Amino acid sequence: MKKIGIISKTGQGESLKILKDLLPWLRKKGCEVYVDYETASDLHIDGYQRSQIPAITDFIIVLGGDGTMLSVARLVGEKSLPILGVNIGGLGFLTAVQKEEIYEVLEKVMNGQCPVEERMMLTACVLRHGECIAEYLVVNDVVVNKGALARIIDLETYIDHNYVATFKADGLIVSTPTGSTAYALSAGGPIVYPTLSSIVLAPICPHTLTNRPIVLPDSVHVDIVLKSMNEDVFLTVDGQVGFSLRQNDIVQVKKSELKAQFFIPCERDYFEILRTKLKWGER
Repeated sequence: MKKIGIISKTGQGESLKILKDLLPWLRKKGCEVYVDYETASDLHIDGYQRSQIPAITDFIIVLGGDGTMLSVARLVGEKSLPILGVNIGGLGFLTAVQKEEIYEVLEKVMNGQCPVEERMMLTACVLRHGECIAEYLVVNDVVVNKGALARIIDLETYIDHNYVATFKADGLIVSTPTGSTAYALSAGGPIVYPTLSSIVLAPICPHTLTNRPIVLPDSVHVDIVLKSMNEDVFLTVDGQVGFSLRQNDIVQVKKSELKAQFFIPCERDYFEILRTKLKWGER
């Protein structure tokens, strides 16, 4: 693995400090390095458009937080490149490597000693008058929710074309296991081990207390029909990409054939991440 892409959170000064030492170190190891254009401009070196990097590299180093990791995982798409996340953001749930560990972990990555963990992804399609007008690849979650001033919305929901319920709520989350520790957890959903193949359906602030989150097999297709006339309703993907919905729009969600791939440091386990990042099990 000698061709390495580097994508950094835009405007992050900490990443520039790291790269001033990391780039010479990588080149001394005989690596070809491809830095995203925005970061390269700040370093006064040649850069590459982010969309170009997956096609010319063996793996990608992400310097940033979980948001940057999510955007890069969607960018990689069908290239199925492994991603190494270095946390210079806040929580850093997906970016498992701390900046102090980067050289040690990279040595293991380049020597084939760092395992790669595959995570399922979703696809989401917005149908309007029977036509798919927007389609997205999803790492964490698909969310249908109302704007800040909108009333409770009605979301008619089907699983494999079987009617489930019409949720009267602030919204509805369809989550992967990776996303189960994100927005879905805040909505009362369960923590799902990230390598499992399952889908979490979690209503947001439902008007009826009996509407509880449910864990579904990954083989199902979820259809969400917006029945409310309220125009202030949006589809949001991974908390980053938004699309305005109209009455009777259908959001179709299913498992993607693609998978995200993350390098996991050998000495790290998922339960340690739960303890350190989410303070899991503390009293």
